[in-house]
Amino acid sequence: MATFLYHVGRIAFRWRWCVTFLWVAVLAAVGFAAVKAPAAPDDGFAMPGIESQKAFDLLDERFPGSAADGASARIVFIAPSGEKVTAAGHKATIADLVDEAADGPQVAGAVNPFQAKAVSEDGSTAYATVSFKTPAGDLTDASKEHLERAVDQARDAGLTVEIGGDALATQPAAGGSAEMIGIAIAAVVLLITFGSMAAAGLPLLTAIIGVAVSMTAIIALGSTFGLSLTSGTLASMLGLACGIDYALFVVSRYREERGKGRAARDAAALAVGTAGSAVVFAGLTVVIALAGLSVVGIPMLTKMGLTAAGAVVAAVLICLTLVPALLGFWPDAVLARRARKNKKPRRTKADSAGNTENAGSRWARLVIRHPLPVLLLGVVGLGALAVPAADLRLGMPGDEAKPTSTTERRAYDALAEGFGPGFNGPLTIVVDTKDADDPEAATAVISERIAETGGIVSVSPARFNEAGDAAILSATPSTSPTDSKTIDLVKSIRTERSSIERQSGATYEVTGSTAMNIDVAKKFQDALVPYLIVVVGLAIVLLLIVFRSLLVPLKAALGYLLSVLASLGVVVAVFQYGHGAALLGVEQTGPIMSMMPIFLVGIVFGLAMDYEVFLVSRIREAYVHGERPAQAIVSGFRTSGRVVVAAGLIMVAVFAGFVGADESMIKMIGFGLAIAVLFDAFVVRMAIVPAVLALLGDRAWRLPRWLDRVLPSIDIEGEAITHKHPAPLAPAPDQSDPGLVLSK
Repeated sequence: MATFLYHVGRIAFRWRWCVTFLWVAVLAAVGFAAVKAPAAPDDGFAMPGIESQKAFDLLDERFPGSAADGASARIVFIAPSGEKVTAAGHKATIADLVDEAADGPQVAGAVNPFQAKAVSEDGSTAYATVSFKTPAGDLTDASKEHLERAVDQARDAGLTVEIGGDALATQPAAGGSAEMIGIAIAAVVLLITFGSMAAAGLPLLTAIIGVAVSMTAIIALGSTFGLSLTSGTLASMLGLACGIDYALFVVSRYREERGKGRAARDAAALAVGTAGSAVVFAGLTVVIALAGLSVVGIPMLTKMGLTAAGAVVAAVLICLTLVPALLGFWPDAVLARRARKNKKPRRTKADSAGNTENAGSRWARLVIRHPLPVLLLGVVGLGALAVPAADLRLGMPGDEAKPTSTTERRAYDALAEGFGPGFNGPLTIVVDTKDADDPEAATAVISERIAETGGIVSVSPARFNEAGDAAILSATPSTSPTDSKTIDLVKSIRTERSSIERQSGATYEVTGSTAMNIDVAKKFQDALVPYLIVVVGLAIVLLLIVFRSLLVPLKAALGYLLSVLASLGVVVAVFQYGHGAALLGVEQTGPIMSMMPIFLVGIVFGLAMDYEVFLVSRIREAYVHGERPAQAIVSGFRTSGRVVVAAGLIMVAVFAGFVGADESMIKMIGFGLAIAVLFDAFVVRMAIVPAVLALLGDRAWRLPRWLDRVLPSIDIEGEAITHKHPAPLAPAPDQSDPGLVLSK
């Protein structure tokens, strides 16, 4: 692989105009396709294999045209202090609004709160439900504006009006200004690392191009494959972070090879052949982990995983082709200032021997002198942070997790105060009376039995379909949708099902947003451990092939588990317990987003393998070339320690930028990934890894002979091309690229 990539880098450097034009053409083509493509549908929330989804499917079958998945707006009216919504003036205003809303385009119907008895006991609050014929993503601007005008008129009349539901829900922002701050921090880190504006700007430029290609491709293919911008959020996050990091490693290796006296084209080819091989392997691990999300069986998660995998593939391809092409345009610009000013390039003895001290080698020597204390401190520290993960509670936070600046959150709070906390999450009971002798009597029995269940406040009258073979009941819990007691309530209703169905002669299923969220959380929780086992097993196999060692892969997998569990523990402490939540703009604590742990396991696996490969491959390279284990660790950190630190800081900065998003899911994922990278890059890879390798010594690199013969040989370190193209003792006198090597 290294030899093939060497030729790829050499060709891209030589034919830089063609390569650059090709990527510009690709970006223009997908951009044109994105502009012409029809709008993507809403992601929806179909979850095959769970009871809630089966109930929704039954609703669509037995209540045709009811648009069970149609958008809805719950308009909440709050009377001024000391007044009631039942006052004549307020009552007339509400009636006018409902009539006006019912006449809007795409509206299926609007229910007057006074006819539906949707008024609180104290008369301070009422709500009207407006149902639409189409999902929220398909609503036209005319439909939304018509409803907004009606609401504004009611507000002008003196009522406080808030809107819940999904019809007018504010669209989540990917990160806004906070995301730009993350990119700015990444630029500063690159500038400090390289000491060159060009070297700092090149990884940012290529990463942005990669994200632009992947995101426009998602838009272009959105209507065909059902992809929306929500599906692409993770793609933009990972595409940007991986794109910067991958280009960073190639540019760093290019500068290193130039420092050995190589010509620009040879340096670019060797950089792609060596660092590029590690990039391919690292990118492959990320892609496998993301594509593996499809085995969970949740369509939305599959879309997010595959689109993010596509973004990582784009980042890898750009790193292997566009980066060396751009280096061909400005071969000296990415060098440090001292190297550019040095008109007569030369190599010093220290450079040739590779004994120059830097922060990375000094840190490695410190760890080697005290390996056991460093190991114990790292393991105990991460273990302590992982403790809250044992109390992990999954769920799907709704409007209660949104900022109070949104009308959806204010509507949620007003309904909870006026009608009780469980009112925001009613349970929908779908009764199948097809085989019942008396459908009405059977439904009445089910309604009575459910009403007697502890934790149920009320059950609405049954509503039958035209055929009379199905009915819908709405049961209101006494607790909020995210309360653990509500989960127990749903389990209780389902546990009693067999006896209720025998008594009534009809069958029923429990659904609604609350039950759906509970079922989804259970499905994610059941999939988490098997997925984790698969990912850890894959890590061990891949690293076994790369490093040809038994203990190094095992150490890497255990370190990965430590960083994942510690980051999960911190996420629980912040978003579930509320410790420091205010600092992140989290106004309401609750269960952890159901898909968050799965994302964390998959993505951190890929990123952990990035740092493991880039760092340990240089250590192994030094060991294979004859250095003692301790000295090999120092050599590996000398050449790659600073780059791994910079890559980790960039990842943390980019992911932390998404903490500024309004959407709780994006905020939680951004925070979790930032913390996970922080732990994995700086605690596991920079401290625990050298400590373990120092304690193991030569044993770290042993492999049984029979296994060595079976395993395929993958030249990640690029030994074949470095032996075939050794560094010159001194640059050729007529070399066209001045300032190749800096004198330390």
